[in-house]
Amino acid sequence: MVIWMSLWGKKLDREVLPSLEEEKEVDTLIIGGGIAGLTTLYYLKDKEDVFLVDAGKVGDGVTKNTTGKLTFLQNTIYTDLLNNINLETAQDYLQSQKMAIDLAKNIIEKENINCFLERVDSYVFTTKSKEIKKLKQERDFLVSQNIKVKENALPVQLSSIYSISVEDTYVFHPILYVNHLKSLLKEKIFENTKIVKIKKEKGKYVCIGEKIKIIASNVIVACHYPFFFLPFCLPIKAHLEKSYIVVRKVKENPKISAITVSNPGMSIRYHEDESGIYEICLACSHKTSNHQEDAENFKTVKKIFHINEEEVVDLWSNVDIITDDKLPFIGNASKNLFVATGFNTWGMTNGILAGYLLSKKILGDQVPFQELFSLKRSNFYQIKNFFPNLIGSAISFIGSKKRAKKWYKSHLIFTKKNGKPIAIYIDKNGVKHTVFTTCPHMGCSLIFNELEETWDCPCHSSRFTKDGACIKGPSTKDIHYKE
Repeated sequence: MVIWMSLWGKKLDREVLPSLEEEKEVDTLIIGGGIAGLTTLYYLKDKEDVFLVDAGKVGDGVTKNTTGKLTFLQNTIYTDLLNNINLETAQDYLQSQKMAIDLAKNIIEKENINCFLERVDSYVFTTKSKEIKKLKQERDFLVSQNIKVKENALPVQLSSIYSISVEDTYVFHPILYVNHLKSLLKEKIFENTKIVKIKKEKGKYVCIGEKIKIIASNVIVACHYPFFFLPFCLPIKAHLEKSYIVVRKVKENPKISAITVSNPGMSIRYHEDESGIYEICLACSHKTSNHQEDAENFKTVKKIFHINEEEVVDLWSNVDIITDDKLPFIGNASKNLFVATGFNTWGMTNGILAGYLLSKKILGDQVPFQELFSLKRSNFYQIKNFFPNLIGSAISFIGSKKRAKKWYKSHLIFTKKNGKPIAIYIDKNGVKHTVFTTCPHMGCSLIFNELEETWDCPCHSSRFTKDGACIKGPSTKDIHYKE
């Protein structure tokens, strides 16, 4: 039976850690218990006055929806950086990703984490003749940095006319990694502790929750999408991209991961554990403001990878924050307020890297790559995309107000109560679920995801259950409706 949960999510540690129910004053507060937040806490574990809070369960967010790759071969990012910024930026980003892989390996080895870390060859391939030149430019850059690059044919049954590959890259089980850190650090973690507002008073940050208040000298916001607009202004520096993943069991593990040059593209990797070998297939990536037809997109993924319906083991979707220059944001939003976000589709390397860099900030050590990942950086990409981002945000907002899906007509009732739009979803058992349909974050109209039975925001990816509970930010509020 197909389960609407990621392959990794089924192994999520179900132990519930205590929530914070009293006012607390700390030196450093980490908000968000994904791979970035937990890795930050790991590097600060010897510092007494540091704690982490998560709105739900640690690991139960975007981390469990990734494909779990640790690779420095990321599409053709180095060619893009070289052509549009400069050589130094491309070189620095390559070194940062190699550092991230080493950090991950060191933590896994030191803490003896059984997360099925496996060394694989990483491929980038193309199905379009016009992309061969760019892929060869990527090859040339890597060779110039003393990296061994092969031009082997892709060793799986996917259409490809040219590919390059590198060694010394990895795949792993991200949730088993997170589970181990949770167990190791649980005395410093509070689950089901949602922060909804941060304000500065007398040189410190007051982090306000639904029932609690935490005063902190330093705050690290490591949730997927920061829940505040100022001073960061992320919506005009990035867009959101949704992808669709389908998993099946196979007989052989070719020990590779692969991705196409450009979007909408394809990605594939393999996972092997005691229960068998799994092929993890991703495709149909798109901006969240477009193509919100999940059922059709999943059908397309199956068609691309020649997956029969009876072969499907798991399927799920994921949303990534894509920054204008394809570089993450890791650093100061303001004095002693730090952010880690915008990992693009490379959240495992950049999440672990962010944990290391931000811990260095807190400890007062020298921090590598500060300018590269600065929240205040300015470059060609950001200048070029400033107005398109504004227009894109407007299109997302306006487009979210339109509901033309045929499926809606027989399963949803839209109306208004006291001037506010609400919707009633009637499930397969005839039970009615009523919610407000405006996202509390910035006012976009929510779209109902009929496959996963969630209300999704096409503008900034907040997500709510069919009964209105907020299960993913940046929204900090629910959309429950009660008579």
